[in-house]
Amino acid sequence: MIGSIISVSDLNVKILLDKADSVVVGDLLEANYKDNKYLFEIAEINENIAKAIAFDNVIYLKKGIPVNKTNKNLSIEYSDKILGKVFDSYGNLIDGSTIENPNVKNVYDRNVSLEEIDIKSNILWTGIKVIDFFAPIQKGSKLGLLGGAGVGKTVIIKELINNVFKKFQSNSIFIGVGERSREGKELYDEMKESNLLDKIGIVFGQMGDNAASRSKAIYSGLTLAEYLRDEKKQDVLLFIDNIYRFVQAKSEISTELGRSALENGYPTTMISDISEVEERINSTKYGSITSFQAIYIPADDYTDEAVQAITSHLDGQIVLDRSVAEKGIYPAVNVFKTSSILADPDYIGERHFNLIEETLRYLTRYEELEEIIVVLGIEELSEEDKQIFYRSRKLRNYFSQPMFVAEQYTHMKGQLVAIEDILNDIENIINGKYDNIDESDFLFIGKYGK
Repeated sequence: MIGSIISVSDLNVKILLDKADSVVVGDLLEANYKDNKYLFEIAEINENIAKAIAFDNVIYLKKGIPVNKTNKNLSIEYSDKILGKVFDSYGNLIDGSTIENPNVKNVYDRNVSLEEIDIKSNILWTGIKVIDFFAPIQKGSKLGLLGGAGVGKTVIIKELINNVFKKFQSNSIFIGVGERSREGKELYDEMKESNLLDKIGIVFGQMGDNAASRSKAIYSGLTLAEYLRDEKKQDVLLFIDNIYRFVQAKSEISTELGRSALENGYPTTMISDISEVEERINSTKYGSITSFQAIYIPADDYTDEAVQAITSHLDGQIVLDRSVAEKGIYPAVNVFKTSSILADPDYIGERHFNLIEETLRYLTRYEELEEIIVVLGIEELSEEDKQIFYRSRKLRNYFSQPMFVAEQYTHMKGQLVAIEDILNDIENIINGKYDNIDESDFLFIGKYGK
């Protein structure tokens, strides 16, 4: 016993310590009352008062209940047994299975040193046209999927799992942070039906959990990915849905602890919290972690401080836009805001780079022509502008694509498209080879050229 509870709120449990030096930040504490066991993690110590974050509900807790130190830290399984399992944020199995002779590791232990980092790698083609063309990603880098509510972030994440994970048959980790529990169950069932469950480990801190669970899921999931990279020397795919919810959870905890916040309500530690997570997602000479991170955009405000802090760590970003979805184009990608550090002739070659430039030129001019047509009509355009207008509509439609994970809703068979086919099709559209083809023929297809 190291002290007793002196106040309780939803997350923050204050403990009067018998000795100020009996615990340190990060220690796990335990209280037992009415046949219930409660766990807390120490967040702050001020003289002989400790503030601890409750891992679960605090029903029945009250002043005077004694608190014990567990001599443990937050840990999760660190062995080959992580594959095919579903863990909660605290390293407990929630899929009904068990692990004999567990070997656990502190989820905060790992930091990659500068000497370990390896940035040389190959491009990872996803088979999704709009991503591979505008925002190619290399193995070991970080791709963000940004968008407001209901624009298709989770669908893209699941499609990437389907295309990249199944294609390479590599071991993967999925971290659900503050998302729907139904989506986690769907993912589990899909992996099981595809006989791929033994190649993926899942950590889930669901939407209905408290802020402690939602904030810890990402540390536990990273530890699993690090095991595969560091101990198994593998190239790992890491899927995070949704990393913005991690920031939200940290904000709730900060408020409960009475810490001062920035003007928008985010904690003053936001940048360091995000950096701590992102800096663990790196490649070494032995293995890599390639991450795909869904990022919720609050109120569709892309200038939000948390969003900007997250995207500053990314190597590429896919921006999903409600205005594109309203046109019936899915995935609803805003190609003007989508980018990648690999969109450079040194990485992807002159042909691919020049086609990106030319495509963006066409689509930019198309938006200008739309405004002119509303006022004057299409007959007033020059022949060159008419060509750009009609070819741009074909380009816009071409970047739609049937998704494997949406087949049951769209009744369209999913399509994988090779980068060479993408480049050929776009080149042919721009050069006028398909001028006599109706623009609707380019909507929701894979490749066009035979």
